[in-house]
Amino acid sequence: MKEEAQSLKALKEWIRKLGPGLITGAADDDPSGIATYSQAGAQFGLNMLWTVLFTYPLMVGIQIVSARIGRVSRRGLAANIRRHYPRSLLHFIVGLLLVANTINIAADISAMGDAMVLMLGGSGQLYALLFGLVSLLLQVFIPYHVYVFFLKWLTLSLLAYFATAMVIQVPWVEVFKSTLLPEVTWRSEYLTTVVAVFGTTISPYLFFWQASQEVEEEKKDPSAHALRRHPDEAQAALQRIKVDTYVGMGFSNLVAFFIVLTTALTLHLHGAGEIQTSAQAAIALRPLAGDFAFVLFSLGIIGTGLLAIPVLAGSAAYAVAEAFRWKSGLELKPYMAKKFYGIIALSTLVGVALGFTEINPLKALYWSAVLNGIISVPIMIVMMLMAVRKDIMGEFVIRRKLCVLGWGAVVVMVFAVGAMFWTL
Repeated sequence: MKEEAQSLKALKEWIRKLGPGLITGAADDDPSGIATYSQAGAQFGLNMLWTVLFTYPLMVGIQIVSARIGRVSRRGLAANIRRHYPRSLLHFIVGLLLVANTINIAADISAMGDAMVLMLGGSGQLYALLFGLVSLLLQVFIPYHVYVFFLKWLTLSLLAYFATAMVIQVPWVEVFKSTLLPEVTWRSEYLTTVVAVFGTTISPYLFFWQASQEVEEEKKDPSAHALRRHPDEAQAALQRIKVDTYVGMGFSNLVAFFIVLTTALTLHLHGAGEIQTSAQAAIALRPLAGDFAFVLFSLGIIGTGLLAIPVLAGSAAYAVAEAFRWKSGLELKPYMAKKFYGIIALSTLVGVALGFTEINPLKALYWSAVLNGIISVPIMIVMMLMAVRKDIMGEFVIRRKLCVLGWGAVVVMVFAVGAMFWTL
């Protein structure tokens, strides 16, 4: 009995360590990401599984770098860029991030509305409006320490994609073979899809969010301080960041793996290769895998959307607020940080409003990906340069392993952006 109590206590302590990394990783599997992974599996089958495995260490590396910058300096990425780099670079990055995130919010909200229509009928625009307003009200009026608890448990919605894969027959030997020894082709369609997966997995808003959340976590703990000035706290803090990020990004990529796997073993095998939205993937899955798989897939779209919208809106708000030295923080009351919450409201409501226009959501997603691709490279380069500066990181400049992973992610994204423009 005593051993069981100790095991339960250890499990609770381990879960308590999970936070910014877990939420960041889960938010990466938003409805637009689900659409990308579904298209990858539907069009190229098991031969696209390797991309998820390949991006995992790179994603871990660059997200740990962003988290360490936030925790060590007690400032978000935009605040650090403002202090150490030209304002023109800061305004360029923050402006494009705000536009890209708003477009992404619009696409995600529309996908959530479409998923609700599939299950209950009715108006997708009305559902999208309700989802947007609920998300906005929760961010504005619920304190951060309560809301982050809600977001952490909302990551369980991603288990729907594990369950979906379990209701179909999986040839695991063939899956492992295709993952480790894929048949890679150099056709433009294949290359474009690889670029899309890379761009979906390594996204700028995730960098800003995790760095800012490390600052939030530190502020809400009276005993925590910026590591640069209190190195005695470093061992526990950096170990928590490492565990949190490895688990969060692992969870994210495992979900992506199962989405690609599910669509590869159903849609690809039955010739349904033209999947362009997450809702289309759910519709196509229904006659092939049954109603249960269809419902799970649709619920996953809604759950991940509720998780991703506050991350998209929040990361944009942190970036803008830090750029202009406004008060920022989800723990603050709305009247204490009016401009910060104003950016959250603006990006969310504009995202909702775009759903009532004739803007094609697929084109919106495409241009959002283009913008993310453009700004990810300079942001990652600046992050890697900041991470080795002693005036920012003190004695906690990153070492060889993180340097290799971080610059590896930069190289991959340079390739992705170059390939994207080449395929244009």
